[in-house]
Amino acid sequence: MTHTSIRQIKFLDTTLRDGEQSPGAGMDVTEKLSIARELLRLRVDVIEAGFPASSPGDFDSVRQVAALVGDQAVVCALARAVARDIEAAAAALEGAARGRIHTGLGLSSVHLLYKLQMSREDALDSAVQAVKLARHYCDDVQFYAEDAGRTERAYLQQVLEAVIASGASTINVPDTTGALLPDQYGELISFLLHNVRGIEGVTLSAHCHNDLGLATAASLSAIAAGAGQVECTVNGIGERAGNAALEEIAVALALHGSHLGACCAIELSELTRASRLVASITGTAVSANKAVVGANAFAHSSGIHQDGVLKQRSTYEIIDPQSVGASQSSLVLSARSGRAALRHRLEQLGYVLDDGALDQLNTRFLQIADKKSLVYDEDLEALMAEYGRGIESVWSLKILQVSCGSPLIATATVVLNNADGREFITCASGAGPIDATFKAINTLVFASDDSPEKDGRILATTSSCADAALEPGRPCGRHCDLQRFAVQAITRGSDALGEVSVQLADAQGQVFSGRGADGDIIVSSAKAYLNALNRLLRAAAACA
Repeated sequence: MTHTSIRQIKFLDTTLRDGEQSPGAGMDVTEKLSIARELLRLRVDVIEAGFPASSPGDFDSVRQVAALVGDQAVVCALARAVARDIEAAAAALEGAARGRIHTGLGLSSVHLLYKLQMSREDALDSAVQAVKLARHYCDDVQFYAEDAGRTERAYLQQVLEAVIASGASTINVPDTTGALLPDQYGELISFLLHNVRGIEGVTLSAHCHNDLGLATAASLSAIAAGAGQVECTVNGIGERAGNAALEEIAVALALHGSHLGACCAIELSELTRASRLVASITGTAVSANKAVVGANAFAHSSGIHQDGVLKQRSTYEIIDPQSVGASQSSLVLSARSGRAALRHRLEQLGYVLDDGALDQLNTRFLQIADKKSLVYDEDLEALMAEYGRGIESVWSLKILQVSCGSPLIATATVVLNNADGREFITCASGAGPIDATFKAINTLVFASDDSPEKDGRILATTSSCADAALEPGRPCGRHCDLQRFAVQAITRGSDALGEVSVQLADAQGQVFSGRGADGDIIVSSAKAYLNALNRLLRAAAACA
């Protein structure tokens, strides 16, 4: 069916809030601001910047994102249906040009009985009071009916009518567990649009999780049924299996807008850049076969496919790679490029650095440029993943020397600097070069304070850390557990940079991501491991 009238769908991006809830995807303020700048280039309508009541860091993130965004987009803050959350959200949004408080609670029987331990009557009253309080602070109030997909229709209708009468201007209908089939979710949206009193005066919003891999399809079904806003994240990151992916919905609207009766203002040419930035900051790698932005999204290996594409691209590509920013990067920089050129290209990629940070990055850039004849955007993004993420180093790598081979025993000699500039050195052996490197790093990071000193360097010996191994789930030192280790080439040519991403878990199960890039994959591994360890140690120090 082709629609004669086309509605413009609002995009609420929740990468900075729901996306950050993906294990290991925590972001600091600097990183959130980098993503917020990219979201502005994507032209999203609403940026959900965080949950201010959850932590001082989230409160500050919302405040700083609001200051950065100005009136270019609505800045949204999440709040449970309790007064202290709503007051925190209002305070964080105080300086926002266009602020929105997003409040609500679970309404399904399972949420009311087991999580909230609340009657339906009390939940209804809490919803109404929350919206009224939010409206006291903010004209733009969004209400979320958590687990709406499993909530009894009559009760859901009753609550939504009450919160609309209390001043909610947007109604979020989450399929929190991704339990519904696309047509079931679309039918739910249609039911609400036809039966809830006052619904014609508000925006109905779709928020779909990807537990069954149906989040994008369900969101499109909601749009076809009449939803005016869709909630999503870059790369689809988020709780469990994630959320609906912004890039997938935007491109689907571009291709099928007339059928869906909808369009959007998303800048498609920024999709690939946004994907790479979010993957870099969160440490959540994008699958090679990920739709729209995956490395293989426009790759053709079959001879039949290659022949077809060479004759006419549209035989096997429904999306022009260039339209989503996936064209091959042009030559931009070399060893002869100056700091001004480097700064200019970084700003084009969305990175704004002060002089000190640029000096630090320029030193590393020149090291790579001396080894490579050409430096591509991917190289710069890899460098920013390592240097531009605002992580203050507890430990930094100074020297790494590895001996390995068959039948040799892999041995790594590591020299680290701590935050005071002191040098620590040790040597460790392992099942392979990376295993040996990680063991040596563990020995230094977790060494006792009474280690001997020689020639200004503090020596450490393998002890309780010696059994650290590379296998996921096995103890890696005394304080962390290696959950994930992944390697990929991120630039072109035989001199390509290799990027390593790791995830470590502390004793409480909190996950910390780290990434490192270098022409030497062992060095990349050491940098990634240290990057994650620095995050873990900073978090431990903050809680001490």
